[in-house]
Amino acid sequence: MNALDIRNVSHSFGSVPVLRDVSLVVPEGRFAVLLGPNGAGKTTLFSLVSRLYHARTGSITVFGHDVRRQPAQALAAMGVLFQANTLDLDLTVIENLRYHAALHGLSRREAGRRAGIMLERLGVAAHRTRLVRGLSGGERRRVEIARALLHAPRLLLFDEPTVGLDPVARQDILTHVRDLCASDGLTVFWSTHLLDEIAPDDRIFVLEKGALVRSGEGADVGFVPEAVP
Repeated sequence: MNALDIRNVSHSFGSVPVLRDVSLVVPEGRFAVLLGPNGAGKTTLFSLVSRLYHARTGSITVFGHDVRRQPAQALAAMGVLFQANTLDLDLTVIENLRYHAALHGLSRREAGRRAGIMLERLGVAAHRTRLVRGLSGGERRRVEIARALLHAPRLLLFDEPTVGLDPVARQDILTHVRDLCASDGLTVFWSTHLLDEIAPDDRIFVLEKGALVRSGEGADVGFVPEAVP
C-alpha cells in the first residue's frame, strides 16, 4: 500500500494559483523528499495533506484513507512537524507531549510511557521537566519529533524542519529522522530547499511555481546544486 497518494491537486488563494495539478505517490517505508525553492508551494501541499487547508480539487489519501471523507483515520496515521515551532513555550516538555497525547485519546499513563521512550530515543529525556522556552532550537525540534511520534503514526510529514538551525543541529535532526525511518519502517515525506539533505536512495519530487516538474530516485534526478536556490 502507498503511504501517500496525491492526485490532480490544485489550490489557489483567491485568484492566485499556488498548486497546479500536482500528482505524486510516496510508497510505504520510503524516505521521500519534496524539493523546491521558497514559494514553490511545499507548505501549501503539506497543509492540504494535514487538513489545515481544504483540498477542493483532486484527491489525497493516506494509507488508503481519503483525507476529506475519512479525516480521523487519515490524521491518526500521520505525524506532522511544520516549519514554525508549535510547542507551547511556557509549558514543560512533558506537558506539551501530554497535551498532544490527550488530543489523540491516550491516557495519562500511556502518554507518560510513550513520551519517556520517545524522549530517550531522541536524546532529550533529561529535559522532560524543563520549560520549552529554555531549550535550544535543535532541542525543541527533537521534542517536536517526539511529539509527532507519540500516537504511533506510520507517515511523518516534515515541512522544512531544519530551517533556522545551525549546520550541526540540522545534520543531527536529519540523521535522527533517517534512523527512525530505517529502524521502525516509517514513511517520511520531508520538504526542503537544501540539496545536501538528499540521499542517493531517496524518492525525490521537485516542485517549482506550484507544479511538479521532476521526480525520481535521488541518484537519478540529475540536477546541479544551483538549480534549486
